[in-house]
Amino acid sequence: MPVYEYMCDACGPFTDMRPMSECDAPQLCPTCDEESPRVILTAPNFSCMPTSSRNAHATNERSKHAPMSVGEYKAKHAPGCGCCSGLKKPARLQTRTKSGAKGFPTARPWMISH
Repeated sequence: MPVYEYMCDACGPFTDMRPMSECDAPQLCPTCDEESPRVILTAPNFSCMPTSSRNAHATNERSKHAPMSVGEYKAKHAPGCGCCSGLKKPARLQTRTKSGAKGFPTARPWMISH
């Protein structure tokens, strides 16, 4: 059975497990026994979702203005990892014509270089 959230005017929010057929019906507050309407206060629970999907959702929801902490950064990037170890990518083969135009003979020979 799913868990639904309800809001009591006197006691505040509470949760209760109910059948889906009764989800929209008011529920009695466990503290004061007043009827309380159903509310949606939190996002759906992802506990049954695979870990990889939960991590993907968390990454997508992370705010751009909230950068990683030092601990999160160190956990993600071990010493010598390829993305931030200082190792540079090998230089691409590049040719120049007499006029100074660049050419990349190994990449897409049908394209005109800029």
